[in-house]
Amino acid sequence: MSSSITERHQLILNKLKETGFVNVTELSKEFDVSAVTIRKDLKLLEELNLLYKSHGSATMHNPYVADRNVNEKEKIMTDQKRLIAIKAASMVNNFENIILASGTTINELARQLKLVQNVTVISASLIASQVLTSYSGVEVIQLGGVVRRSSSSVVGPMAEKMLEGYSVNKLFLGVDGIDPEYGLTTTNALEASLNKYMIECAQQIIVLADSSKLNRKGFGKICPTERVDIIITDAEADVAIVKILEDKGVEVILV
Repeated sequence: MSSSITERHQLILNKLKETGFVNVTELSKEFDVSAVTIRKDLKLLEELNLLYKSHGSATMHNPYVADRNVNEKEKIMTDQKRLIAIKAASMVNNFENIILASGTTINELARQLKLVQNVTVISASLIASQVLTSYSGVEVIQLGGVVRRSSSSVVGPMAEKMLEGYSVNKLFLGVDGIDPEYGLTTTNALEASLNKYMIECAQQIIVLADSSKLNRKGFGKICPTERVDIIITDAEADVAIVKILEDKGVEVILV
């Protein structure tokens, strides 16, 4: 449908209020204008502080996430994180080798692995490692490196170098943001770098992220969305975001 600029802007804002998210390609088709025109619309509306623009989309909420301490994060969406962790734990088979990255949902996953047998876990998280050492069926390899106080995990060249000698069945990755178009991100560049090394030595990449992480963006880019095999999130996830992720070939599991 054709429309004037003012009408189009109002319709975009109305759609944004209804769904919380708009996509450039879909708006271009709906209004019968070019993608360039829609991007200009979104840029103007962002300058008026009416939305936040991202790669190929826009949202009502600020997509950029700040680094927060692990103790603060543990109090957020605890029920959802526990359900995500339970589902992730069910994917760990006896006699597998896995990597646990870092983050509060990853720490919760560690707590859910008490029944596995003959599983070797390479861990970046100090909290996860401490939990896992009490389980008789788990052998823990703690990565070395610089300790990030905010996440109680290690980062840096030493940890990256250690990973070069390993090949594992699964990587369980926690992230601070998943932007369907931009990719997976974290708030720390060193952590993002370590995560890239983890991805290279894993046969399957499984991301644990509650719905608050969707359509968000952190400082350090980990990888494109398409590089991920599975994302486990909660049932409150935006259906439009889930659809985009699935269209990119990612299996999305809602718990």
